[in-house]
Amino acid sequence: MLDRLTLSLVKPAVDAAAQWLSKRGFTADQVTLAGFALGLLAAVLVASGHSLLAVIPLLANRALDGIDGALARLSTTSERGAFLDISLDFVFYAAIPLAFGFAAPEQNALAAAALLAAFVVTGTSFLAFAVLAEKRGLKSATYPSKAFYYLGGLTEGTETILCFLAMCLWPEHFTGLAYFYAMLCVLTSATRLHAGWKAFG
Repeated sequence: MLDRLTLSLVKPAVDAAAQWLSKRGFTADQVTLAGFALGLLAAVLVASGHSLLAVIPLLANRALDGIDGALARLSTTSERGAFLDISLDFVFYAAIPLAFGFAAPEQNALAAAALLAAFVVTGTSFLAFAVLAEKRGLKSATYPSKAFYYLGGLTEGTETILCFLAMCLWPEHFTGLAYFYAMLCVLTSATRLHAGWKAFG
């Protein structure tokens, strides 16, 4: 829901960072892998009970996730790069709730499982729509720079990161936050299923 606004706000800084990295010979795939490594570091910190320290690598992961796409567009975008980017994004999104489950299993495990299940449903509806949209040659007017059809919803990347940040800042409230966000993900999946039903009818 907020991704379009967020992307427009950070675009100047993202483009400037991509230009700087491009001039120094960095590739989009290198930035993607560096961002993923920082995301895993955030998950390890959460799992070890240091969720507040995880905020910095978590934000760095998201910053690099924006920069890698801008960097790719400065040269030649590749399907391999797009595949790597979205695949590692989904691993990162799964790693954070799982890490909270490891940090306090008796308190958090069930809520983490519920959130992960909700992520599976939202991710499946998102990717299934993208595959069929590509098959039909559909393009997103809202997110034209994406490598594939990006179907928005109530819970997009921005909302997910805000939720993760809240969990890191207030880990004692992880259970409530996880159940609440899982419910929002279910609503998002319902809207995406409805969109797919109409689009591919």
